[in-house]
Amino acid sequence: MNALSNRNSIGSASNSDGTSDNTVPSQYKILTLTFNQDSTSLAMGTLKTYALYTISQDNKFDEIHDCAYDDVRIIERLFSSSLIALVSNQAPRKLKVCHFNKGTEICAYSFPNSILTVKLNRSRLVVCLEESIYIHNMRDMKVLHTIRDVPTNSDGLCALSSNDSNPYLAYPGSSITGEIQIFDTKPGIMISAHESSLGAIAFDATGSIIATASNKGTVIRIHNVLDGSRLFEFRRGVRRVATIYSLAFSPDSMFLAASSNTGTIHIFRLMNQKEKPVEETSSWMGSFSRMLGDVAYYLPKQTSEVLTQDRAFATVHLQSAGTKTIIAMNILNKTLKLFVAGYDGVVCVYEINTHDGGECKKINQYLLFKMTQNSNERHNSIADNSTRIYSSNLLRKDSTASSLTNDKPLNDQTYDTAMGEPSYPQLPSLPLPPSHDDNE
Repeated sequence: MNALSNRNSIGSASNSDGTSDNTVPSQYKILTLTFNQDSTSLAMGTLKTYALYTISQDNKFDEIHDCAYDDVRIIERLFSSSLIALVSNQAPRKLKVCHFNKGTEICAYSFPNSILTVKLNRSRLVVCLEESIYIHNMRDMKVLHTIRDVPTNSDGLCALSSNDSNPYLAYPGSSITGEIQIFDTKPGIMISAHESSLGAIAFDATGSIIATASNKGTVIRIHNVLDGSRLFEFRRGVRRVATIYSLAFSPDSMFLAASSNTGTIHIFRLMNQKEKPVEETSSWMGSFSRMLGDVAYYLPKQTSEVLTQDRAFATVHLQSAGTKTIIAMNILNKTLKLFVAGYDGVVCVYEINTHDGGECKKINQYLLFKMTQNSNERHNSIADNSTRIYSSNLLRKDSTASSLTNDKPLNDQTYDTAMGEPSYPQLPSLPLPPSHDDNE
């Protein structure tokens, strides 16, 4: 029996909130899914394991690492390096930075409250708690800034630019209205993006523009990070309020995708009226749009906004509406692709027609794990065709790795190897017996 039919035989793997239902064995409950900063890798955390996948040029998701580790609620990978950040539900206040290729823990750091979000770029590591944010230097993990008394942020909503020249951090400036606080070396501008509280935020690859959606999910706006000016405004829907799960820019910042609980992914084209093709502006639709713009001038603000906001350029209609998804876009073989990873364990790849838009074509579909009968152990085939069994939370403690403090440096050799390693084996090495300091 193949994995897909086996999946169907044991029931749905996800409810509308992204959590698995009770008919699915616990080892298949996905707790977190994240794409890396340049959309070349996917990380998955479950109740029993975490796994890493690379995205190849032929649109395939190849598993490169699989390690037994309990209750992985947060996993972030730094680009295509061997450095990952982990947080487990068993120790929700402890962050572990690891070299997954070697199976070693580089450092660990405990925070005063539960960690809600971790973000990485080449210069910074950001840890977001409910009412405070810690910004670490990525090279030595020393604390650069501590932002205290931030508005209550129970979801840990924040975004970190991956661009080396613009490594901005964005987080909610209010828990009531949709204000965004931009932070670099000190608090920058405050952008008033929405009337209601924020639901999703994302930087583009340059770090110069930021996309936002409110908790209503009907309107998506894009602002300039430097001066706060509004650049684009898109309407996802008119009647139905939605929860925006994920926002993602294309690498060239020409498209923005949004996934939600409606089961439809909307892709918007970032093009102002002057940049639109002649055939589009001169067509009857273009004339109709200009007429609406003229009429909207005389209508109430709320009505005029509905008429003038741009709609989706392309769409994807998912088969499992309500399943929580994260999305990313990348250019593979000179074609823009959309990756949709669901908390039901299914990843789909779509091809976006950047000229005509419309419904996107699905070109591949993958399962993130195969269903097995043993829920307590994870089996992996090793290069010598033998089989090793990984028990829970085994991660080798490198003799040169140090516990992170504010004034104790990391081992430079171990850390640099993790950050700069360009290649890695297909499977992790055999873990050593666990240490006794895994819990808080």
